[in-house]
Order: sequence, then structure tokens, then C-alpha cells
Amino acid sequence: MILNDLRKALRQNIRDYTMYFLLFLIMAVFTAMTRGLFMSSRNIANLMNQTGYIAVLAVGMTLVIVIRHIDLSVGYLAGFIGAATAIAMTRWGMPGWATIPFALALGAAAGLVTGFLVARLGIPAFVATLAGWLIYRGLLLMVTMKTGTIIIPDAFFNAIGNGYIPDIMPAETAFLPGLHKLTLLIGLVAIVLFSFSQLRARKSKQGYGFEVLPLPVFVIKLAFMAFVIGYITWIFAGYNGMSWTAVIVIVVVVIFHFVTTKTVLGRHIYAVGGNPEAAELSGISVKKITFTVFAAMGALSGLAGVLYASRLQSATTKAGEMFEMDAITAAYIGGVSAAGGVGRIAGSLVGAIVYMSLTSGMNLLSVDISLQYIVRGAVLAAAVIFDVQTRKRRG
Repeated sequence: MILNDLRKALRQNIRDYTMYFLLFLIMAVFTAMTRGLFMSSRNIANLMNQTGYIAVLAVGMTLVIVIRHIDLSVGYLAGFIGAATAIAMTRWGMPGWATIPFALALGAAAGLVTGFLVARLGIPAFVATLAGWLIYRGLLLMVTMKTGTIIIPDAFFNAIGNGYIPDIMPAETAFLPGLHKLTLLIGLVAIVLFSFSQLRARKSKQGYGFEVLPLPVFVIKLAFMAFVIGYITWIFAGYNGMSWTAVIVIVVVVIFHFVTTKTVLGRHIYAVGGNPEAAELSGISVKKITFTVFAAMGALSGLAGVLYASRLQSATTKAGEMFEMDAITAAYIGGVSAAGGVGRIAGSLVGAIVYMSLTSGMNLLSVDISLQYIVRGAVLAAAVIFDVQTRKRRG
């Protein structure tokens, strides 16, 4: 009986579960091939820091694709804003903490310009953002022309991409020696909150008469997710604890998940993506939604630029190169539909982790860069093919 329920749940939620299975498969294969090095605390910590800026961009790109558009400008926009924050600190004397709202505002303004071109002037998003790709690439070269690299000396700013949250106890204490206690506590709280939210959602669905997972399958799902969260937390705790980059990514995912699932704005975004004409007829302003989504994408590009510049502790002429392709790939791996209207914020995070895990694993195995690009392209094609085939079956 339980096996039948599990099979039914997998069939009904194959889109969501496939990316988790893919992540597990990638981690298992690379852990075996690297003799455990891939899943070491140090490598996972580095992996999450490397994933940070791509995950942030993937969150915004998911919303852009949901409303049936694309944004090719986000990579060099992030690189340019990273360079702008470096200039603000080194030449204008702006404190490191102030560069974060500065980057968000600059990115949002750039996103509004894109939104204006798409929503008001009717320019296809591909063309409008390709123009942005060229413009921001030129601006990045312009501001870094004299030095090529702008070194960032601000300790606060550099800690965003390289620092870790402080612990509540010294690592040498008798209680769980060598582990980061605050990270373990955060993991425990995350398990409790996740379980509570799932139970509350289940009760709400039952109250409205919606179909829910059978109780045994639901319990298995909760136990599995609790194990995953606990295991990841344990790995983090083994090496300096959770990084500030990971904290920022989690905050971004939580905020956008709440907006897309619990607010009127979120419902309108998916309505526009599902059928723009019907959404307009029902009183939803498609233009306003387009402005909002592109502004959010721009703000997240600014944040990604901060994360990348902070990690490198500098701004370079190559910053932002191929970021847009990484973000698009992560969004598709995470389950966003090329047809629009489908895609989850949590999925974009998992997609980014899958994509960067693949890259990290191949780097550890010293796979040639040419082959790495072929593998990435194959994964993107497979994700889109899976989306198309899934929609055909449902149709």
C-alpha cells in the first residue's frame, strides 16, 4: 500500500522530485569518484559560496521566465554593479555596508529601464536585454579601463563573500567539539519550521477539500527532508559553520518564496505567465507585473554583483561573464517551464546547487574545460526536453 502511494506521489510530482534525485545522483557519483573529497566540509562550504551569486540570479531569472520573458543582461549588469560598488568604496569613501542598498537600487533602476523597453515600447525581451548585455559590458570595461582590476580593501564588504557567522560557543568546548554550534542550532530550527509549515499547509488543503499526500507518504517526506537539512547542516558545522553568502541566499529565497506563494503579487505573476491575455481581461496589469519582475531581476543582479566582487575582493573586467547562461540553466534545471507560468523559487535554488555541483565535481576530477561546456549544454537541453515531455503528458 505504501509503495503504491509512493509511486503515485512520484508520478504526480515528478517535476519537483526529479531535480532532487539528480542532485543526489551527482553528489553520490562525485563523492565516489573523488574518494569522499566532494562531500568534505571544506568543499561543500566552498561550493555554497561559489553558488551564491548564481542562486541569487536564478531566483530572479525564474520569475522572468515564468512571465514568458528572458533577461540576457544580468551577467554584465552584475559585473558592472560590482565594479561600481568597488569604485564607491575606493574613490568615494562609501562604507562597505552602504554599498548593498546602493547596488540594489542601481540594479532595480536598470531593471526598470528594461521593463520600460519591454512593457511600454513593446520591444522583445531578448532584443532589449541583448542591448543591455552590450551596454553593461561596455560600461564595465569603461570603469575598469585604467587599472583592469579594482582591489577592494573594505573588511566588512569582503566578509560578505568570504566570512562565516560567529559561533555561540568556542569550537574547543566539550560539547560537540570541532563543530559550529550556532550552525547546528540553525539547522534544528530549520527542520522544525519546515515541518510546521508542511503540517500547516497539509491541514489547510484538507480544510478546502484538496487532495493531499497519504499520511505514511507525508511522514516519509518529512523524515527525508529533515535528514537532508540535518546532514547538510552537519557538513557546514564541520568547517567554520554557515557562511554569510549562504545566509544571504537563504534570506533571498525565503522572501521570494513568500512573495510568490502567499501574496496577491505572486498570484498575479503566475497568472500573467499562464495566460497574459486572460490575466489582462481579469483586471491584472501585465505591464505593471513586467515592470515589477524586471526591477526585481535588476535588484538581484546588483546583489549578485556584490557577492561576486566580495568573494574575489576585487572588481575585474571579466566579472559577469556567462553569469546569465548559468542563471538560465539553473532556473531550467530547477523546474521552470519554457512555456511560462510554471516554476518555484525553491526549485531555482536546487537548480543552482545541481548546476554548480556538476561544475565543482568536474573541476575536482580535472575534466577538460571544453568537455565541461559540452556537459553543461547537455544538461540544459535535457532539462528543457524533460519540461516539454512532462507538459505533453499532462496535456
